[in-house]
Amino acid sequence: MRPLQGDGEAVNVRDALKAVRREMFIPDEIFVRGEHGYLVPLHRKDAPGRWRKHVDGDEPVVTRVRRDPAIPAELCDPATGRGMNSTSSSSAPSLMVEMIEALELEPGMRVLEIGTGTGYNAALLAHMLGSENVVSVEIDAQVADRARDALGRAEYPVQVITGNGERGYAAGAPYDRIIVTAAAHTVPYAWVEQTRPGGVILVPWAETVHPDGRLARLVVQPDGVAEGRFIGQAFFMPLRDQRLLPRVGYEAEERWKQDGRPDFTRYGITVGADGQSVWLDFPGNVVIGAEMA
Repeated sequence: MRPLQGDGEAVNVRDALKAVRREMFIPDEIFVRGEHGYLVPLHRKDAPGRWRKHVDGDEPVVTRVRRDPAIPAELCDPATGRGMNSTSSSSAPSLMVEMIEALELEPGMRVLEIGTGTGYNAALLAHMLGSENVVSVEIDAQVADRARDALGRAEYPVQVITGNGERGYAAGAPYDRIIVTAAAHTVPYAWVEQTRPGGVILVPWAETVHPDGRLARLVVQPDGVAEGRFIGQAFFMPLRDQRLLPRVGYEAEERWKQDGRPDFTRYGITVGADGQSVWLDFPGNVVIGAEMA
């Protein structure tokens, strides 16, 4: 492990991507789209070439699935993938690079990651900043255990906390940066409280104001308010407690059309102790208040 360059400057994320092998964090069994579009298991020993192609490619790799609770159990079949949903994955490396670059990391910064997943993203952060400066929270105990083991084998002993990421991890605060690897429609104020003034919260946003998944970058102000805008595109599975009904996305698209199909960069978010608002062009032009988000 070599988190810092010899001249004291942090290695950038592209250097980290070359140094940290993704395959060390991907389980032997992954899930890929089958003939009917369902997620079917693919095991490394059965198809090593196909497994390698997925892992080495610039695409998300699904690493864990479970039965869709909305579908009767008798209609679900893990072997064919029918009725199975993705619950954990490794993001496309290009998106990981984009998000980490948006953090604008500097040597000595402390980062909280919400959603450990495979641990690969945490390893990249640890390579850049040192493992002691990275904390990651994962709600799925099995996923957390596996990520913890993988990080240990790769010699990036990041502290992995098994728990609800919406609470953050106060024991390790304050943080200079928080990076979220699941979509949210409401920013828990715990994240703001646990971030230093001037610090950044980077969170994928659910489709509540724009028909596409977007990435929000918020800066925490000295008065305890976090504010920022959408800066790019990012599709992620939702935080476990922030799933939305399909009608919400439909309503968001209709509202977006009625507003004249504004570019996503015109939208912003303000988060305070008393709630949040999503606005268009300026904070006073509220599109969605806290009670609707």
